[in-house]
Amino acid sequence: MAKPLVQMALDSLDFDATVALATKVAPHVDILEIGTPCIKHNGIKLLEVLRAKFPNNKILVDLKTMDAGFYESEPFYKAGADICTVLGTADIGTIKGVIDAANKYGKEAQVDLINVKDKAKRTQEVAKIGAHIIGVHTGLDQQAAGQTPFGDLALVTGLNTGAKVSVAGGIKPATVKQVVDAGANIVVAGAAIYGAADPAAAAAEITKLASGTGGGLFGWLKKLLG
Repeated sequence: MAKPLVQMALDSLDFDATVALATKVAPHVDILEIGTPCIKHNGIKLLEVLRAKFPNNKILVDLKTMDAGFYESEPFYKAGADICTVLGTADIGTIKGVIDAANKYGKEAQVDLINVKDKAKRTQEVAKIGAHIIGVHTGLDQQAAGQTPFGDLALVTGLNTGAKVSVAGGIKPATVKQVVDAGANIVVAGAAIYGAADPAAAAAEITKLASGTGGGLFGWLKKLLG
């Protein structure tokens, strides 16, 4: 499997603080995610600014679209988003709309499984119509109730649909290897980076762990043989 990508979730409502944090972490991650509260508060202008400033990073806009898939997502793909998200609980026509918009611009659509009851069934359904990424996502409220994404991740990767699998929900350095070993193609970290004393260093550490070049015996062997 190719080296997993690391995605950093930008969740602040403050426009300038978001750009400043992105500036610190962009060299150390693959994907900059404009979180749902952040894009709702700041709008497409933030995407345009980040796209101009960080041409070497992919940008995910976490729209969590629930209706009017093509109509809602197309402006963001046109403005430079590489990935937009659509809720797995949405109508299959809505999901297909986002996939169609992504394909029109040579980009990717991610189906977010948050609150989907039958995750296996929906994963297979959306993979069949061309979903590029399946998002295994334990939300903040679910995390507060003690839930983790690990069981759902094993379920989804075990389906072998051919779609990439992203995992988000309380990921931290101690659990990066666990999710990579389970088959995640994209590892999403939020609070573990933006809540750190040195966000850039935290992002770099998670990226090293995801690529198998940092921490533990496995990382040591990779360095020795590399």
